[in-house]
Amino acid sequence: MITQIRGRLVEKNPTEVVVDCNGVGYLLHISLNTFAGLPSDENVVLYTHLSIREDAHILFGFVTKTEREVFKLLISVSGVGPSIARTMLSSMTSEEIQQAIASGNVGVIQSVKGIGVKTAQRVIVDLKDKIMKTYDMSEVSQHTNNTNRDEALSALEVLGFNRKQSEKVVNGIVKENPDASIEKIIKLSLKNL
Repeated sequence: MITQIRGRLVEKNPTEVVVDCNGVGYLLHISLNTFAGLPSDENVVLYTHLSIREDAHILFGFVTKTEREVFKLLISVSGVGPSIARTMLSSMTSEEIQQAIASGNVGVIQSVKGIGVKTAQRVIVDLKDKIMKTYDMSEVSQHTNNTNRDEALSALEVLGFNRKQSEKVVNGIVKENPDASIEKIIKLSLKNL
C-alpha cells in the first residue's frame, strides 16, 4: 500500500496533481481543500489512499493525515464511494464533516451534491461513535447543534471573514453564552475578529 508520496509537483489543477517521484509521475486525485493547502514551492508531501476497483487503481492524495482518515471513514459507509467522499471533502473541511457527524446534523451532510437523506443518515449512524472517540468531539457536539451558531458563521463568511478563524471565535462565544441570539453572536464575533 502506498501511504505517502514525496516529490516534485509537476502538474496541478483543482481535482488532480502529478507528483514526480524519482522520475516516475504519480497521478493523485485530490479535494479542493487539498488543492488550497498545497505548498507554493515544487516540493510536496501528500498522504495517500489507493482505491482498487475492478477496472482501475486510483490514488487519492491529501495534504493532512486527518483529511485522509476522514476520507477512509467516509468510504467505509455503504453507499459512499471515493468520488462522493472526495466531493464531501471539497465541499467542507474535514473538521466541518467531523462536527456535522458528531452533532448529527443531517442537513449539512445532505447539502453535499450526490448525498440524499438516507445516505446522510447512514453516514451519521455508522460514523458518529468512531468520530466522537477518535477526535474527542464530546465538547464540539454540545454546541455544533446550535442553529444560531451556524447562521452566525454563514453571516461572517458573507462579510468576508475566514471560516476557520470565525469558527474558533464563534465556538468560544457559544460555549460561554449557549443561549445567545444570532445578532449577539455576530456582534461579539466582530469584536474578536
